[in-house]
Amino acid sequence: MVAVRSSSSSSSHSRSHRSRFLSPSSISRYVFVLIGFSILVFFFSQSQISDVIVDKPLVAGEERPQEELADRLWDSSAGYGFQPCVKPTRKYEAPKIWNRYLTVRSNGGLNQMRTGISDMVAVARIMNATLVIPQLDKRSFWQDSSTFADIFDEAHFISALQGDVHIVRELPKELEAAPRARKHFSSWASVNYYVEVAQLWKDYQVIHVPKSDSRLGNNNLPIDIQRLRCRALYQALRFSPPIESLGKKLVERLRSSGHYIALHLRYEKDMLSFTGCTYGLNDSEAEELKIMRENTNHWKLKNINSTEQRAGGNCPLTPKEVGIFLRALGYPPSTWIYIAAGEIFGGDTYLSDLRSRFPNLVFKDTLTTKEELEKFASHATQAAALDYIISVESDVFIPSHTGNMARSVEGHRRFIGHRKTINPDRKRLVELFDKIDRGELEEGPKLSSLVTELHKHRQGAPRKRYGSLPGAKGKDRLRTEESFYENPLPECICHSKRH
Repeated sequence: MVAVRSSSSSSSHSRSHRSRFLSPSSISRYVFVLIGFSILVFFFSQSQISDVIVDKPLVAGEERPQEELADRLWDSSAGYGFQPCVKPTRKYEAPKIWNRYLTVRSNGGLNQMRTGISDMVAVARIMNATLVIPQLDKRSFWQDSSTFADIFDEAHFISALQGDVHIVRELPKELEAAPRARKHFSSWASVNYYVEVAQLWKDYQVIHVPKSDSRLGNNNLPIDIQRLRCRALYQALRFSPPIESLGKKLVERLRSSGHYIALHLRYEKDMLSFTGCTYGLNDSEAEELKIMRENTNHWKLKNINSTEQRAGGNCPLTPKEVGIFLRALGYPPSTWIYIAAGEIFGGDTYLSDLRSRFPNLVFKDTLTTKEELEKFASHATQAAALDYIISVESDVFIPSHTGNMARSVEGHRRFIGHRKTINPDRKRLVELFDKIDRGELEEGPKLSSLVTELHKHRQGAPRKRYGSLPGAKGKDRLRTEESFYENPLPECICHSKRH
């Protein structure tokens, strides 16, 4: 009986065990619970991983992989579907009168002369005049003795414009002693103005123009005149063969290291003196700039409040500020930067802050051999032409201040495909830099986010040229218009039909 009870108890326990662990319905329930729990764990884990990848801020000095930054830092979106369009319209006819002559003294530095010469080509066309190769300014700040042929390819200039304007190297001998009408053409003038000025041909066969800069308006000119200005500037005014040859070599040398930025660093004595900007300088340096400003007759403003200038965004960024700006945009310390500028005020004293962030700083004299640069060393305008070539061809161009060079390079880069040109918002940047100085903001992710957001629409994307500022009247209205040579859209830049 005992054995039977034992057997019966054992059998009952066995059935109970099988019913708990081997029942199909029980197995199904357990499987579903296990699967549900696994799915929950999986999504929770992925959410945590995603948060780490997407939301983790960069700490100071940390860099994202170069491939992740490439598009944002270097890409120009292949011109956005725009291309140059400078061919004359069907109504355009070649001029037929050649026995009237326009002589010109082209004033200013390289880029002021280039745009001025292009204006004079258009003016000669409007006035039905033969243009004599311009004489270049030898009395400007640069004190350069270079001739037109030293800087530009003279033969190419003449031949490239033969269907537009008759151009000669010098006046015919029989007119060398003839009386000339000396005429200061009005700034930002219209075609109608020059039609009226053409009345001078009744009394003179030669008209002399002492200044060439800004002789035509930016807007409201016939499209054929605007396109002629572009043909003159971007096609006819090619630099002389020695300059072109060395410029191309230097671009190749820079590109052999990868992408490069051309930085137009306007931290030069003349610019700091002209703008009255002394932030970060010692008292003796500030006094040196003040004396220069007082002794330069054609600079009308003598007493300038440096603090107000800087707060208004009217000062060139300092080398240190440029370094902070570029790192905030995401450019890594390994980035190659070509300094397109003259002598930097204070030399290494102020450049060291930029070099500490970007060791790969190069200049003309570090890219060339002594023999290559020797012929240009005493000719600032020719040296500036090398800077121009390297800047136009750069992957990214950044000017630390506005000016003739900055505007000309930006316009040229827009013309050839809207290459990336980053214009610093100096007024807003100064506010951020001052916060850093006060300890209210640090270099790092927050600054990077602010700077990147400020400049996402300041990188050379296509847009129509700005008109005059609201409320401006008379000549002031014309002065406030965006320069034609800074942005020749829409007259000289068209949207490609392929896009």
